[in-house]
Amino acid sequence: MVHRRSIEGEEITFGVQGALLGNAMTFWDHDTGSVWSQPTGEAVAGPRKGERLELLPVSFTSWGSWLETHPDTMALDTPAGITGFTLDRMAIALDLAGDALAITYSDLDRVGVINETVGGLEVAVVVDPADGDRWETFARRIDDRVLTLAIENGELVDLETGTIWDPVRGRAMSGPLEGEILGILPGFTIFPRDFWTFFPEGRLWEP
Repeated sequence: MVHRRSIEGEEITFGVQGALLGNAMTFWDHDTGSVWSQPTGEAVAGPRKGERLELLPVSFTSWGSWLETHPDTMALDTPAGITGFTLDRMAIALDLAGDALAITYSDLDRVGVINETVGGLEVAVVVDPADGDRWETFARRIDDRVLTLAIENGELVDLETGTIWDPVRGRAMSGPLEGEILGILPGFTIFPRDFWTFFPEGRLWEP
């Protein structure tokens, strides 16, 4: 996940704290030494305890798929081992306006699109039909219209107008809503068993 590293306009410099909290990384700020939780972006110890960073939208995909969409990307090339984390062991977590929802990736991959309401916002969590390692979370309201997204014939469409949408960028590519863009919302991966550590009042999506 990615957090905005400023609070009320004050830019904050962070470093890796080293310890785990709920099986997730913690980091610290150089100004006060406060310790922050990675999943929630909240300071859990120190002078800033209780303050929270804004969670930003981010794309989750493979490097090959990213290059297809962004061929001019430059990245740090450093030796590393193969990660032991695979999406089929994870859940997708949404934390919007005080409402937290977890969706196991196996459920998401099986149905392709999950239409939900989280924190009063109509959302759709979508797996790219062309790449099962790539998923995105969209706001599914366009002006005063709430859309129901689905995968049909290998394409992302809305059931209300039949418009075909880009499952990566959320842009309407053809149909009555061509040119419209769905807002991208923040979501992140988490081990299902750890979701309850950070969001004890949260809920698990069920088919």
